[in-house]
Amino acid sequence: MSASRNILLVGCGKMGGAMLRGWLSRGLDTGNVMVVEPFAEAADSLKEELSVRVVADMGDIEAGFSPEIVVFAVKPQGMDDIVPRYADIAARGAVILSIAAGRNIGYFEKHLGSGSAIVRTMPNTPAAVGRGITAASANAHVSDAQRAACETLLEAVGEVVWVDDEALIDPVTAVSGSGPAYVFLLIECLAQAGEAQGLPADIAAKLARATVAGSGELARQSDEPAAILRQNVTSPGGTTAAALEVLMAEDGLQRLMDDAIEAATRRSRELAG
Repeated sequence: MSASRNILLVGCGKMGGAMLRGWLSRGLDTGNVMVVEPFAEAADSLKEELSVRVVADMGDIEAGFSPEIVVFAVKPQGMDDIVPRYADIAARGAVILSIAAGRNIGYFEKHLGSGSAIVRTMPNTPAAVGRGITAASANAHVSDAQRAACETLLEAVGEVVWVDDEALIDPVTAVSGSGPAYVFLLIECLAQAGEAQGLPADIAAKLARATVAGSGELARQSDEPAAILRQNVTSPGGTTAAALEVLMAEDGLQRLMDDAIEAATRRSRELAG
């Protein structure tokens, strides 16, 4: 990672912290990053663990520190009070990279100026272990160099895909942003179904967790589409085929997933206004 760009991270909770650790592990010099974190306990922990500069408020940013990228990693409900304070930094040419859900590009243009360079993203929680995936969308004011710099930052916690149409961030949120919860629910359901067939709870839970984790890693490493991987496990007339007959029925898993993704997409649009 280039050590020449100054990065200002506004908010350093779970996602912001995962990104910061990823940047530092990839060679970002601590002198090129500053964190705005109002919670004293979290700020002290960051200073001790990562040796980064942390300030409680944007007014405390050192006069000589001029950020080229501002990363907003704060909760959406607090942004109305926070974002407008960074309008001067945006006006000086910094690109704004938002990982906050429920705030579209228009929101940032309204508070920072219509000519601001804005990148809106939707990461997901596996970023905490470097296995996330982030979808990003940029407005017309983002240069190729700024886009590349933002992609480098996002790649520190996983894969990155770009969507030209910002409206696609809503189904992205439904599929990958909320998706980890669906996978965790699958683990729960597998374990409970195993218990119902007589397995001890601890064994059922271990089997379910390891099966989902191992299958995910197999899918990640394979070039085969998921349908082929599924078929490779399925013998005609066997146990897997019997289970899939239920799961793939007309009112089975695909119908449920379609309805779930539609509901999450609709809610994402409502939150974004």
